[in-house]
Amino acid sequence: MAEEEKADDVAIAWEQGRATNLENWEERVPIHERDYGLEEYRADPDHLSPVVRHDLAALAPLLPAGTVAGLDLCHLQCHIGTDTLSFARAGAHVTGVDFSPSALATAARLADELGLRATWVESDVLEAASAVEGWFDVVYTSIGTITWLADLDRWAAQIAGLLRPGGVFYFRDAHPTLLTIDPDADGLLVRDRYFANGLAQRWESEFTYTGDTRMQSTRTYEWPHPVSEIVNALLGAGLHIVRLDEGRTLPWRYSPRMVDVGDGQWAWPGDEPDLIPCTLTVVARAAG
Repeated sequence: MAEEEKADDVAIAWEQGRATNLENWEERVPIHERDYGLEEYRADPDHLSPVVRHDLAALAPLLPAGTVAGLDLCHLQCHIGTDTLSFARAGAHVTGVDFSPSALATAARLADELGLRATWVESDVLEAASAVEGWFDVVYTSIGTITWLADLDRWAAQIAGLLRPGGVFYFRDAHPTLLTIDPDADGLLVRDRYFANGLAQRWESEFTYTGDTRMQSTRTYEWPHPVSEIVNALLGAGLHIVRLDEGRTLPWRYSPRMVDVGDGQWAWPGDEPDLIPCTLTVVARAAG
């Protein structure tokens, strides 16, 4: 796979960056439909995605009955729905939100195949509170999400607007520190910006993260967000932080140097897992 090319500190209007990213994500859908292991969901009615298996265990102590069963759950940036439908299999009443119509069409087909009920809403996550009907016990977003967003204050406001009083927001994603590391370096070498400055990073890559199928829409824009910005956005929206964790493994291979440690998890080799965090988890609760 060819290395990605990046230009930092790019001034671009949100609408233009969003449109460019949508073209890229639309093209990813058939690739991910092939590469996400959907046959496992079809073959085993108890199969859950590795991401959701991890997140269910982390969520359980924070839920009234220790389970999502019977709860209303909204999954923001749900893509083709494998995680959303895993929560449905765990008993939640699920709504998936994404800006890609092709991704939602794939998610809806998969739900029908699996005999699972789900509601799908096409919307930018930054407009989710007005696009989605009702309120939720759990709002969930996990892995590969907020770097696609320029405005975290607006993001957090959507989450607060979707939660019932006392509802829980669960966030897990690549740690902002991890995303500063050059994935192609021989060691842990800092290459990219950690702090937000209002400007984007422009990436060029012919490939998505699942394989070697070349794409035509090669350009994307992302915005770095430090831990402080994430936490302060949620606090500013009136949510109460109840837990913050940092993890040593990641559910995709960020770097060729990472090693497979089982159950779809990857880690840095040798003693490096203790040197740099791979994931950040933040759990927040709405007042009431």
